Amino acid sequence: MKQKRLASLASLAVLMATAIAPSGVVRAETAAEASNPLIAQSVAAGICPNQLQGAIDSVIRNPTFSGAKWGIHVETLEGGRVLYSHGTNQYLIPASNIKILTTAAALQLYDPLSPIRSSNLASWVRTINQRSHNGYADSLLRGIGGANAVRSALTRLGVRPDFRQADGSGLSRNNLVTPSALVDILKAIVQRGHGKEVFYASLPLAGRTGTLARRFRSTPAQDIVRAKTGTLRGVRALSGYIEHSEYGVLVFSILVNQPGQSGQRLINAIDNIVLRMATMNSYHCSRRF
Repeated sequence: MKQKRLASLASLAVLMATAIAPSGVVRAETAAEASNPLIAQSVAAGICPNQLQGAIDSVIRNPTFSGAKWGIHVETLEGGRVLYSHGTNQYLIPASNIKILTTAAALQLYDPLSPIRSSNLASWVRTINQRSHNGYADSLLRGIGGANAVRSALTRLGVRPDFRQADGSGLSRNNLVTPSALVDILKAIVQRGHGKEVFYASLPLAGRTGTLARRFRSTPAQDIVRAKTGTLRGVRALSGYIEHSEYGVLVFSILVNQPGQSGQRLINAIDNIVLRMATMNSYHCSRRF
C-alpha cells in the first residue's frame, strides 16, 4: 500500500507542477505586521501561572476587540493539561492555519521523500509552512486527493474532524476550524504521526525563520516558539508550539476574526498573548518586590 501511494504521488507530480504559476503565490506577513513594538516591561518580566487566565482575558476583552470572535486553546503536550481555553470549539476562519491540516495529512499519506517535481514532499511541506506558499499548498491538496483525503488521514491519526476545508492554502473564507481541532492535530502529529520531525521543523521559528522571522525578535519568545501564521483581511491566526522552561512543550492555537479591524492590532494582541504564555513561571508566584 505504501509503495502504491509513493507511485501515485509521483505520477501526480506533473499535474501539480502545472497548477502553480511560474512565480508562485506567497502570502507572507507584511513588514508592518512583522515589526511589533508591543514588548512591554510587564510582559517581559513574566507572570505567575495562576495569572495567565486574567492576563489573556485582559487582552481579548479590550474594547478595541469588542466585535471580535476569539478562539484560543492552550495545553501541555504531555498530560494534556489545559492552561487556557476560550471559544475553543467555535468554528472560525483560520486563514493559512489550514495549511497545518494540508501538510499534516500529506505526511500521514506519503513518505517525506516522495518525489514532487524536482523536489520531494518534505521540501514542499517546508516551503508551504515556512513561506506560507499558497500555490504549493493548493496543489498538494489536489495531489493527495482533496479535503476528503485530509479528513480520512487525520481521523485515522485520532483527530476529531472539527473542520471544514475548502482549499489547501487558507485563501478561501469557506474554511472553518476550531482551535481545539488545531491543537489536537498539532499534538497528534508529534506524538504518533508519520513525518513528525519534518512537520515540526517546517514551522517558522520565532525571530529567526519564515513568516516569524521578524516577529518576537529580542523577546523571551524568540527561539522557543514554532508556529504557523495566518492572514486574511479581518483574520489573524497563530498555532504551534512553545518550548516552555517549566511546562515542557505547550501546544496552542489562537484564532481571531474581526472584520474591519487593523491587522496590526490583531497581530499585536496575539503576540502579547504568546509572550505571556512564554514568560509564565512559578517563580513569579513567590517573588518578592
